[in-house]
Amino acid sequence: MTANKVIKILGGWEGYRVATVGPSSTSPSKEEREIWVELVPEGRKGICGECGRGCTRVHDTSERWIRELPVFGQPCLLLVHRRRVWCGHCNGPKLERLSWLEPWARHTSRFAKSVARLCKVATHKHVAAEYKIDRKTVKTIDKRYLEETIPPADLSNVRVLAMDEFAIQKGHRYATVIIEPKRKEVLWIGRGRGREDIRPFFDLLGEEGRARIEAVAMDMNGAYAHEVKAQCPQAKIVYDLFHVVVKYGREVIDRVRVDEANRLKDNKAARKVVKGSRWLLLRNAKNLARHQDRVRLKELLAANRKLATVYILKDDLKHLWDYSYPGAAERFWKQWYNRAIRSRIEPLKAFAKKVKGYIEGVLSHCLYPLHTSLLEGINNKIKVIKRMAYGYRDDDYFFLKIRQAFPGIGS
Repeated sequence: MTANKVIKILGGWEGYRVATVGPSSTSPSKEEREIWVELVPEGRKGICGECGRGCTRVHDTSERWIRELPVFGQPCLLLVHRRRVWCGHCNGPKLERLSWLEPWARHTSRFAKSVARLCKVATHKHVAAEYKIDRKTVKTIDKRYLEETIPPADLSNVRVLAMDEFAIQKGHRYATVIIEPKRKEVLWIGRGRGREDIRPFFDLLGEEGRARIEAVAMDMNGAYAHEVKAQCPQAKIVYDLFHVVVKYGREVIDRVRVDEANRLKDNKAARKVVKGSRWLLLRNAKNLARHQDRVRLKELLAANRKLATVYILKDDLKHLWDYSYPGAAERFWKQWYNRAIRSRIEPLKAFAKKVKGYIEGVLSHCLYPLHTSLLEGINNKIKVIKRMAYGYRDDDYFFLKIRQAFPGIGS
C-alpha cells in the first residue's frame, strides 16, 4: 500500500484521492511549518448539492485551500480541486455535495466539530491560538455548530417553571432566563425583565401549554407576576426563601445597622463595631466557622437591642419555608408579622407590610416546594461563560452557549 493511499484512508476524504503531499516552504521555522495535501476527484460522477441526485457531467473545477485538523501537531491544509457538476434536474451547474466539507466552507466538518468541542471548555482566544485561526472564525464555527446541534426546547409537557433575571451588560441591562426546575433545563432566554420582554416565551407555549402551567417560582418581580397571571391565571406564584431573605438583609438589617451607627457617632469605638458588623449579621450563626466571629456576634447582639431584634426575626422568618401545610404556615406568618409590627423598628415594619402583599405566593411554597436556588447556580455559571468570552455582543450566540451548558437531566 502506497503512502498516499494510507493518507487517504486516514483522511477519509470520500470521493477524492491524494495527489501530492508536502510541507510548506514559506514558514520561518519547523515548528510553524504547515503540511499540505492536494486532493483531486476520483471519477467523473458527483452528487448535486441542491437536489442530491447523481451527475456524470462536470461543469468546472476550481482550487480551494481548506483547513484540516493538525497532523502530528503540525497545521494541515488541503488543496481541494472543488467541482461544480451539471445537474439536469436543476438545469444548471451546482456545487458538488461532499460528506466531509460543507458548501463554501474553508475548513472540513471534523475540523469545525473539534473547534466547537474545545469552545465548551476554553476561551476563543485559546482556541484560536491552538488551531492557528482567527477568533472571529472560532466564533462563527461555534455558533453554527450550536445552531445545528441544539434542538428547540421541548415545551410539550412543561407544568412548572422558574424564572429569574441576570445582568447581561453594565448599566442595569438585564436578561431573563426561564427553566424547567425538575429537569434542570433552560427553556428560554430573552433580553429584558419586563412583561413585554417575557411574553414571547408564553407565545411559544401556546394556549394548551399555558393552560398546563401549575406553578411558577420567581423573585418579587412585579412584572413577572403580572404577566404570569395574565397568561396563566390558574398558575400559582411561588416566592422563594433566597430572594426574600436577601431583600430582608438589604432593606432591614443594612438600614437598621446604618441608623444605629449614625446614632453612635459620638462613641467612635461602638460606631466602628456596628459599622463593621454587616457580614456577621447577614450570615447564619452556624456558618460562622471562627470562634472569634461567634463571640463578636454574641457581644454585638447583647449590646444593641434593635440589631438583636432584626437578627432574631431574620432567622425566624426562614422557618416559614419549613411548613408543608398552608394553614400552619399562615398561623406562623401572622405571629411573625405581629412581632415585626410591635417591634417599633420602622425598616422592619415597612418590610413586613411589603411581604404581606406577597404572602399568598410565599405560602404557595407549601403546595409547590419550588425555589430559585437552581437559577442562582445557573446565574453563576452564566457569569463564568460571560467572563470566558470577555462579554458577548451577539445575544443569540450568548443564549445558545447558556442552553448548551444546561441541556437538562437525561439530555
